[in-house]
Amino acid sequence: MTGRHSPYPGGGARCRPCQDRRPGSGPPASGPARTGEGAAVSEAIRIVVVDDHSLFRRGLQMVLSVEDDLDVVGEASDGAEAVERVEELLPDVVLMDVWMPRRSGIDACAQIKAVAPSTKILMLTSSEEEDDLFGAVRAGANGYLLKDVPAEEVADAVRSVMTGQSLITPKMAGLLLGEFNAMRRRDEERNLGLPGAPRLSPRELEVLRLLARGLPNREIAGQLGISENTVKNHVRNLLEKLQLHSRMEAVVYAVREKIVELS
Repeated sequence: MTGRHSPYPGGGARCRPCQDRRPGSGPPASGPARTGEGAAVSEAIRIVVVDDHSLFRRGLQMVLSVEDDLDVVGEASDGAEAVERVEELLPDVVLMDVWMPRRSGIDACAQIKAVAPSTKILMLTSSEEEDDLFGAVRAGANGYLLKDVPAEEVADAVRSVMTGQSLITPKMAGLLLGEFNAMRRRDEERNLGLPGAPRLSPRELEVLRLLARGLPNREIAGQLGISENTVKNHVRNLLEKLQLHSRMEAVVYAVREKIVELS
């Protein structure tokens, strides 16, 4: 299904759990058992597709419809509609974009996990922003794939998350590991006797806690009753004080120092 005329944009890095399997080789051993003329013994995996581009939704449905063990039971064009569809249909897996109108995929992810905890959520997006990756993971996403993943691997990814695996596109996983390695190096420097981290002001601690919850600057500003520019200044100041380079590093620091607790 990949290639120039595919309804789904293929090509690109293969997601790690699938890279050792040949395209079209069928579901993994842990997937639905088959017998006779290829009919699945167990029920098909029920999927809701969420993306604000109708052509992309149609293309993804075409890719998945050829798989006997996968069944697209619904679709949505934004995060708010996605929550409604999940409450109505209770699917096994939601394939969802990050950037959408009305409600983002990350916001919808958190709400879906609240109303349907057993539903697996696989983010399928063009966003390579580290804040989006970390926000999706904190919101409960079971995977984060870029849209340049080969089309045939989307089906494999759905099966993988159903077996309990967590998937991250290698490019994004490398970014995540790089952030944690940077944090580890700073820990080692502190252990060598360098001065400890400066104290944060009460307001900076409030900003850090909300940052660690995956909130964007706009929502942090709303909760604290301050402007977005003030939030940006607080974030910049606390990063400088802690000698960190990104919002993600600040979140990791907050969790490690028990400033916030992972839910």
